Amino acid sequence: MSETKLAALHWYALDPIDVLLFRESKPFSPGEGSWAKGLFPPMPTTIFQALRSALPYTPKKERDLRFLGPFLLDQENTLWLSTPKDLLAMGHYDPKADPAQIDDTPEELAEGDKYQRLQPVQKDHWKHIQWDQQKLPPLVPPGLEEGEYIKGRPHPWIRASALSAYLQGQLPKSHDFQSDPWDPQVLPHIDIQSDTRQVKGEAGYFTEVAIRLRRGWRLAAAISARIPTTTVRLGGEGHRALVAPLENWKPGIDWDQSREGTGLVAYLLTPGLAQPEEGSPVYQAYPYQWQPFLAGSATDRALLWGGISAIRRRQQGRDQSEQADFALLPQRAFIPAGTVYRFKQDPPPPKQLLGNPCAQSQTFESLNYGTLLWGS
Repeated sequence: MSETKLAALHWYALDPIDVLLFRESKPFSPGEGSWAKGLFPPMPTTIFQALRSALPYTPKKERDLRFLGPFLLDQENTLWLSTPKDLLAMGHYDPKADPAQIDDTPEELAEGDKYQRLQPVQKDHWKHIQWDQQKLPPLVPPGLEEGEYIKGRPHPWIRASALSAYLQGQLPKSHDFQSDPWDPQVLPHIDIQSDTRQVKGEAGYFTEVAIRLRRGWRLAAAISARIPTTTVRLGGEGHRALVAPLENWKPGIDWDQSREGTGLVAYLLTPGLAQPEEGSPVYQAYPYQWQPFLAGSATDRALLWGGISAIRRRQQGRDQSEQADFALLPQRAFIPAGTVYRFKQDPPPPKQLLGNPCAQSQTFESLNYGTLLWGS
């Protein structure tokens, strides 16, 4: 597959008209009276399918489209990406005061006086700490100055321009971060029997958790096709979003220079896949080929995606079946965007985290899953 320059893609803002409903991969049955939660921001495939629905229909199923996203866009058209997970928010206190009296609010814990990176472990300093030598060594906090303490992780979103500077070895400022610009909205669903006040047994009562973006915030994504201003269906319950092109817009980062470069730090821009060995159905946070070259990794819990699906099967010698057959699709554990890898030396391939070859590999590649940006 020929590689498409990310700078050649066309950018669009997706402004939700209503709440957004994206089901997670956890099996769900309304009759159990459970909570139906969602995954937000959604996976790249979800936004790609929404944008593709705005293109003219073609009977040929050519997989020639390229895609990147989704990310966040604020009211000033500033692009926000996942914060690198190796960053720490640092604070200061009076060395003469009692450190136990420090009482930061959750919001204050994410806003540092300055920010530092986790560092590869130095065995001389950490010789009394043990870890599995067959696994990666940990990344550890840097040495603290007098009166300095670690407040916690910064807010989960960083300006694209600040990420570009981060990849060049610079540390961001407090105004470069943003908390989640959305609120969950709980939607109870109750199906009552006719002429009674009883809930239907087969439907039951369940609660769905939707997402409502705050005023001025939108999703941003790029695709290798031109789309006029229109509306598309996005998520469940038939909810829609307004799609508008971002003309003469600069994202604030040179995608291709960062993607094609080299360095000892790799930042995961979009969710990716990796296995501990070739042909393994198990997933982990880094490719097995990188094990000898990694000095450490900063990541978070995996994003589970896949599972039960209703598909229409095409039987040999017959037209496509009219009935949707029950089917199980693979459930994959994706490495979350924002994961950071620290290397001891230049790593071998892969340069894009797509997991072991599978039927969906071409799709994952064209939608830019597992895209890595390189820096120092």
